[in-house]
Parts: sequence; C-alpha cells; structure tokens
Amino acid sequence: MWSRSARHGGAPLDAAELEKRLAFFDDWTDRYQYIIGLGRKLPELEETYKTDDYKVRGCISQVWLKSEIVDGSPRTLVFRGDSDSAIVKGLIAVLHTCLSGRTPQAILEEDIAGLFGRVGLDQHLSPNPRHGVFSMVEELTRCAAVAADL
Repeated sequence: MWSRSARHGGAPLDAAELEKRLAFFDDWTDRYQYIIGLGRKLPELEETYKTDDYKVRGCISQVWLKSEIVDGSPRTLVFRGDSDSAIVKGLIAVLHTCLSGRTPQAILEEDIAGLFGRVGLDQHLSPNPRHGVFSMVEELTRCAAVAADL
C-alpha cells in the first residue's frame, strides 16, 4: 500500500556502501548479526499499518510494508516495514537502505538480486527468507511502478 506524503525520513545509504559494509565481515554469523542490528534500528511501524492491507503475501513471517510517495523535485518513494522475525526485519532494513528515499525510476532499475548475489545472501539465506525478500521486492517494485506513472 502507498500514499502521498510531504515528509522524508533522511537520505539512505546506497547499495554499494551496504555491500562494502557486509563484505567487511568474514564470518556469516557476524553478517547476520549486522543485518539483525540494521533491523533493530528501523523506525517503528505503527500498529495501524500491521493489517492485511499492508501485509506482504508470500512471506512465511509476518511482514508489513507501508510506502509513501514524497512530492518534491524529484518525487521519491519511501517505505517503512516490520516483521515478527529478527532476520526478516534486518532484510527489510537492507531493502530500506537500498531503495527507500529514491526515485521510482531508480527503484525500478536497482538490481537487488545482483546485490544479494554479490554479498552472498542468495546462498546463505534459507529458501523461506529468500522467497520473502523477493516478495517484498515485488511489492516495492509495484509501488514504484505506480508512483512512476503519477
């Protein structure tokens, strides 16, 4: 789900910077802890948005995403999310870092699968979280496509 907003929560890191930060860790346990830590730093998603209207289908965990179009020059798309799973909430934070606050066109052009491959998340996530990530990416891509047409 998305809505218009005039506020923006700050500029995100880009995918390249996140990739560098994840590459810093040699051990996958440390990478997972870093990702979980990113999830803990996400702004809280209000309970109002933890409903079926904002729930991401295709995730085994409970996942909610709230997207907003931010009017400005250029127009951007921001989103917030939450999950009942610590690792999935961390993966929401990874997506937030790479996509939130960017133009709809930039979101549509971002190669999230490539990023996940370069940092090894594609091989080190079990099938359920991996499928959930791509369900979230599909939802965010859908919102970006709608925003691009406005």
